[in-house]
Amino acid sequence: MHAALPGLLAGLSLIIAIGAQNAFVLRLGLARNHVGTAVVICAASDALLIAAGISGLGVIVRSVPVALVVLKWIGIAYLTWYAIKSFRSAAHPEVLLPGDQESRSLRTVIAMTLAFTFLNPHVYLDTVLLLGSIGNQYRPDQWWFALGAACASILWFCALGFGARAAARLMSRPITWRILDITIAIVMLLIAIRLLFSDLA
Repeated sequence: MHAALPGLLAGLSLIIAIGAQNAFVLRLGLARNHVGTAVVICAASDALLIAAGISGLGVIVRSVPVALVVLKWIGIAYLTWYAIKSFRSAAHPEVLLPGDQESRSLRTVIAMTLAFTFLNPHVYLDTVLLLGSIGNQYRPDQWWFALGAACASILWFCALGFGARAAARLMSRPITWRILDITIAIVMLLIAIRLLFSDLA
């Protein structure tokens, strides 16, 4: 649990934000339009990218140990920047009001979900680089961290897609996103501090 729980929290902190992918899944949920397909694609894609980050970085760590130190400081810098960005967003919260709820074909939903997932450069930074570097700080339990992060994606996309209609009114309130942004910022700072004082020996 000492690795799975941080993985869950880190995963949730990175994916809970107003973005193109989340907005698309939310709109599908509101329209009840192949939302299950989109949820499976998003969650499976995140799990695949997280596993690639953990395993790929593991190979680098074994061959070039100094790479972990470099990635550690990149992770600290990015986490700190992300926390500052979240605090700023909390000061000026936005709302997510999906107005486009037209029905799309299954093929279109699959294509658009894959595009929103893999054409977003931040997904590689968040899952492969950031979660990969954080997860490898938990060696030899890095795969428990990966499992926690993957579970975060499953929980979030299921809640977003299947709970869209129930949460639509809540998501239209700025205070909801202010609370989320502040929570994300605090978690990001806590993870950055944990990385700062981690023992790489």
